[in-house]
Amino acid sequence: MTGEAIDHAKRLDGCRVAILVTNGFEQVEMTEPRKALEAAGARTDLIAPGSERVQGMNHDEKGNTFPVDATLGAVSASEYDALLLPGGVANPDKLRTIPEAVQFVKAFDAAGKPIAAICHGPWLLVEADLVRGRRLTSWPSLKTDIRNAGGLWEDKEVITDQGLVTSRKPDDIPAFNEKAIETFAERAAKVGRSSAM
Repeated sequence: MTGEAIDHAKRLDGCRVAILVTNGFEQVEMTEPRKALEAAGARTDLIAPGSERVQGMNHDEKGNTFPVDATLGAVSASEYDALLLPGGVANPDKLRTIPEAVQFVKAFDAAGKPIAAICHGPWLLVEADLVRGRRLTSWPSLKTDIRNAGGLWEDKEVITDQGLVTSRKPDDIPAFNEKAIETFAERAAKVGRSSAM
C-alpha cells in the first residue's frame, strides 16, 4: 500500500506543466489542480499575457492575486509537457482574443501534448479549433459553442479524448485532477523524455 502511494506521488516527476491564465480565472480551478500536479511530482508555471500578478475569483467575488512565473511572450509550448486551462468566465474570454494565447494552446495539441481544461476553459479549445470530432464537457453554457465548433459535448464530470481532459465545474475537480495526472503521466511514459519521467 505504501509503495503504491509513493509511486502515485512520483508519477509526474520531471514533468513541466504550463498553466495559462489572465485576470478573472476561477481560483479553485487553478489552485487545486496545481496542488495535485505538484504533489504528483510535476513542476508548474503560472503563465499570463503580461502581468506581474493575476487576479483569481471566487465565483463573482475577487479572490487572491498570484505571482506570474513567466509571461506568455517569453515561453514556448516546446518547454512544457502538458497544459492546464482553468475556467472562470472572464479568464478564457479574454485569452481567446489574444492571438499568442490561442497559438500557445494550438502548439500543445500539434505536438501531441495533453491539455486539461475545466469549466469555461474549453472556450480556448474552441478558439484554437481543437474540439472538432472530439468528445468533451464544460460549463453548460459552452455546450452550443462546442457543438457549433464540431465538438461532441456531453454532460459528465470528466471526459478524456485524444489528449484532452475536460470537466464542467469546481465540484468535478477531484475527478478532473485524477484524469489529468493519469493522462499527463501516460504522455510522459510514451515519449520517454528524461525531462518527463
